[in-house]
Amino acid sequence: MKQISINGTARTDLGKKATKEIRKNGNVPCVIYGEKKDEKGAPVAIHFSVSEKEINKLIYTPHIYLIDINIDGEDHKAVLKEVQFHPVKDNVLHVDFYEVHAEKPIVMGVPVQAKGLAEGVRAGGRLMMMVRKLNVRALYDQIPEKLYVDVTSLHLGKTIKAGDLHYEGLEMVTPKEVIVCAVKMTRAAMGAAAAAAAAAE
Repeated sequence: MKQISINGTARTDLGKKATKEIRKNGNVPCVIYGEKKDEKGAPVAIHFSVSEKEINKLIYTPHIYLIDINIDGEDHKAVLKEVQFHPVKDNVLHVDFYEVHAEKPIVMGVPVQAKGLAEGVRAGGRLMMMVRKLNVRALYDQIPEKLYVDVTSLHLGKTIKAGDLHYEGLEMVTPKEVIVCAVKMTRAAMGAAAAAAAAAE
C-alpha cells in the first residue's frame, strides 16, 4: 500500500460558523477516530482541518493510501474512512479518518483488477467487472495496492465470486456470494453459437 503525508491544523471551535469559515478558506473539516474511548465508551475524535488541495490527492485517485497525518506536530497513521460530498457542487465537505496501528488488523477496500484473457472472451463474450473493490482484513503493512483476479479459465456465462478468491495473509470480508466478475454473452457470440448449431443440424 502506498504512503502519503498530509498536514492538518487542530480545531477547537466546532460550530457551524467556524466550519463554514474553514471551507471558505479552501480547507476541509476532518475527524480522526482512534482507540481512545470516553467515559460512555464512545470513540474519542480529534477534529482538525486540511487544505482541500491535499485532501483531493487522497480522494481523486485509484490508489489506496496509508496516510501520515501531522496535526500541529503530532503524528498519526491513518486510513480513509468516509468522505462527504456536496450534493450539487460535488466538492468535499468533510472527511473521516481511522487511526491504525502496526499490530492491529484493519478492514480496507482494495481495488480489483482482472488478470489474463478469459476463455469466454476468446469465444466472443465480454468480461464484466462487477465490483471495483473488495474488503479485506489484515495488518496494514500486508494490504496490497491491488487484488488481481485470474480470469483465464472463465467461460461464457460463468462468474467468479468473492468466496472463490483467496489471498495469502488476507481475510476476505466481502460476502462470499458477491459476484466479482463475469463473462456475458454478446450478440455476436449468440449469433456465432446459433450459426454453429444450425451447421451441426
